[in-house]
Amino acid sequence: MELFKIDQQLTQSLLSALQEKECNLSPDDLAAVIEQIKEGVLSHYVHLLISQIENILDISPNLSEREILQRVAKNVVEFLGAEAATLRIYDPFQERLIVFGSYPDWEMDRNEAISLEDTIAGEVIKSHQCYAVPDIGKEEKYSADKKQRMASKGIHSMLAIPISLSRFSLKEVDTEGILQIYFKEKDKDFTPLETKIAETFARRVSYVIARKRILDLQESSTIKDKIFEQIFLKLGRREGVKMKELFNLVIPEVADIMRIQRCALFSVMGDRQSVILEAGFPEEQHGIGTVFSVREPYIDAVVNPKGPYGEFEDEKIYSNYIHIHNPEKSRLLTPALRGFLKLQQIHSVLYIPLKVEDEVKYFLVFDAQSHHRRFSDEKIEIFTFLGKELMKGLRLEKMDDILHDFKNPAIAVCGFARRVRKFLEDGDYLGKREKIDQALEIIQQESARIQELGLTLYEEGRETAIDLSEILRKRFCINEEAVRELNRSGIRLEEKGLVSPLPIRGNLLMVERIMDNLLNNASKAIPEIGGELSIRSYRKETWAVAEISNTGEIPAEDRDRYLQGEGKGRGLHITGRLVKRHGGKIELESQKGMTTFRILFPLHEAKQPV
Repeated sequence: MELFKIDQQLTQSLLSALQEKECNLSPDDLAAVIEQIKEGVLSHYVHLLISQIENILDISPNLSEREILQRVAKNVVEFLGAEAATLRIYDPFQERLIVFGSYPDWEMDRNEAISLEDTIAGEVIKSHQCYAVPDIGKEEKYSADKKQRMASKGIHSMLAIPISLSRFSLKEVDTEGILQIYFKEKDKDFTPLETKIAETFARRVSYVIARKRILDLQESSTIKDKIFEQIFLKLGRREGVKMKELFNLVIPEVADIMRIQRCALFSVMGDRQSVILEAGFPEEQHGIGTVFSVREPYIDAVVNPKGPYGEFEDEKIYSNYIHIHNPEKSRLLTPALRGFLKLQQIHSVLYIPLKVEDEVKYFLVFDAQSHHRRFSDEKIEIFTFLGKELMKGLRLEKMDDILHDFKNPAIAVCGFARRVRKFLEDGDYLGKREKIDQALEIIQQESARIQELGLTLYEEGRETAIDLSEILRKRFCINEEAVRELNRSGIRLEEKGLVSPLPIRGNLLMVERIMDNLLNNASKAIPEIGGELSIRSYRKETWAVAEISNTGEIPAEDRDRYLQGEGKGRGLHITGRLVKRHGGKIELESQKGMTTFRILFPLHEAKQPV
């Protein structure tokens, strides 16, 4: 079949049209004219059209979607001789069309969201048909304000073309949008050729965005593989999980790609009134163990999501993320936090809620110095994937900590049970009844502690008023049994003064775990030939202080490492986190053959009745 063949019916139609304009041509002359148009005009026009389409197809998929659409709009304007063009994409969360790209860049319309109800955009989206507006001033679907704005820009007519992009996964929905092309002419006659060209450009938009999303999916898959690989390798090691090490392994893998500077993981406490900072990168910039109130606006918005959702002037709020792109003015941030972020030169903050059984139990926070206007759906999915993997790591860390801390009460139960059995075998039950009762009470208490330790996997427990000296004394007594079980007869145990009461407020089980770990480490650190293990407690200004000392020194170059919880085993790592959780601090002194760990908790004096 001959390309651009003109049949007899079309020839007759053209001849009639020319005759009406008093231009009489014979069929042979008309055929010659058509041939000239095909060779001279049409081929040139087709060449320009192909070049323009290739320009669109060559747009780099590494640009943001907004930048891609801005370049498409520029190509459309230049080819059709239009005044301006905008491309809008349908946002299913807001059920509105938002501006993604325009040429020229209309700043005043950038954040304007357009409803689908009773608008030209809505009509085009629903019908998937083009919509021509020859005279904007006469169009009923334009508001008076919009007409005035268009007129002030010298725009009087418009052609709207639908955009459609099929989804890439079962979780997504088809992407719908609209290309609107604006012209200066009033009462413009939109030819079928103009409309077809505009439709062709709209289809190319779909192609370019599809290519970008495919590459984004590939990038997302690569990053997820890196995250999984690092976490899998760490979780597969036999020494157990430490969130500090996990963060140091994983976060650098995504930091450069996602252009973030800091990351933190929070967990929601059992009463849902507070959250605790569990891990952070870089760790030295985060107060690990710090507790924050849910009454903070940004925390409440993450933990108790209730809307309204959508894009606002300084932040974007959706059920699966909150993005604060203007921290200096965001209504969700307190003045103190705004000041801190300004000092750190943070210009974008992203919150990712992490749900367990449809309830937010954890959330991730990412800080970026870059001016992120938005994060793509693919990046939000990566951050959410990262958060879920870190949740697993946190649960495993707590499990490893609990398994580690089972040891002391288990040794005590075993030791005191053996002691009771020996008393019974000796036959003098009545003469040793008091000692047997004391041993049975300790067995009961330590068995209850083992049960409580298991429950801490699911609940954090509540804070109560505690006498630090009494806890230190009791755990010292229990540790004595552990020393006996280890056959360390050369260790001398000594109480060097316990000031009581020494009131603090905290979680009883956690404070006991702190003392157990420090006493256990101190016992093991004493040389085989023997030495001293002693305890002491006192007040120091606004602090309640517990000291545990043992024979033996820690080299000066290792002391900072020990204070960071990086000694052998998990004991110091657990202790450090639990002390920070209570707003306390650890001091270390090692000299003259002795090492002292000093734990300081804020004093909690009971209010006297007036």
